[in-house]
Amino acid sequence: MRIILDAMGSDSHPTPEVQAAINASQAFGDEVLLVGPADLLRERLKTATGNTSKVRVIHAPEVIEMTDKPAENARRKAQNSMTIGMELIKSGDGDAFVTAGNTGGAMATALFSLGRIRGVKRPALTALFPVKGGRCVVSDIGANAECKPEFLLQFAVMGSIYAQKVLGIASPRVGLLSNGEEAGKGNMLVKETYPLLANSGLNFIGNVEGKELFGGQADVVITDGFTGNVLLKSSEAVAKFLVDLLRQELMGSFQTKIGALLAKPAFNSLRKTMDPAEVGAAPLLGIDGLVFVGHGRSDARALVNAIRIARQAVEAQLLTALRTAIQERLAQIKETE
Repeated sequence: MRIILDAMGSDSHPTPEVQAAINASQAFGDEVLLVGPADLLRERLKTATGNTSKVRVIHAPEVIEMTDKPAENARRKAQNSMTIGMELIKSGDGDAFVTAGNTGGAMATALFSLGRIRGVKRPALTALFPVKGGRCVVSDIGANAECKPEFLLQFAVMGSIYAQKVLGIASPRVGLLSNGEEAGKGNMLVKETYPLLANSGLNFIGNVEGKELFGGQADVVITDGFTGNVLLKSSEAVAKFLVDLLRQELMGSFQTKIGALLAKPAFNSLRKTMDPAEVGAAPLLGIDGLVFVGHGRSDARALVNAIRIARQAVEAQLLTALRTAIQERLAQIKETE
């Protein structure tokens, strides 16, 4: 298996990427293709920790920065690390691409380089949220701020396939994020999407609120990219606030410090569950290739976990399953017309 890692994606590039490539190649036993300015990467590999024999450098002299305009610079900087990396997937020289770079840049580059799965109207950035009892697939979390009902229907189809292949859930429960559980609640987009999901053949459980999402009552939750991105960033901020507040309170007195020491294993488990770095990256479902996007602040551990998630998708033949599901959906639509 050949996972391609964008060496110039994270806020601290390329240091976390170089170490992640080494760590991942040792952990998984596969070659990692590290894409970026070759001279710089080879110099960093000399001073990094670990065996570098399974890290292969692929030269890409240009970088899409966080401040760049995605579509414009994806074309203007034709030799950027994202484009070179995704072209490796297109040519069959790589199996999945991982970046912690500009999400808009990744989306634009993926569309230019790989295109969409035939029949997909909009790709969706899809996250695994920590919830009661495990994880929940949430889509879209930022790729499409403006959506139509048919987009959300496709997000649901792709999200269900992702839950089946990555989480191992045979019949994922699909919920539609809204401000109320009743079928009539929500804005116009939610109201128009509801009947599409109800008649989709998916295991649709209706509208869900945040409490149902985090309560583990749905396996897949669908929303537009604007709402999903606000949900993602708000939940991450609340999680960090609670962990920081708990740490502050536990260090407040001698008695609480003793209690904290005794409860340390439980607190470590809680921190790990709520840490976005444990998942590492979110796939762009609907792109005709496996593309995963992580946080700009990703460290080496987060990037290794991103590579792990990408490997799972390759092993589960996620892309083939998505292509098949979309074609089946299109065939069903034609039958009903």
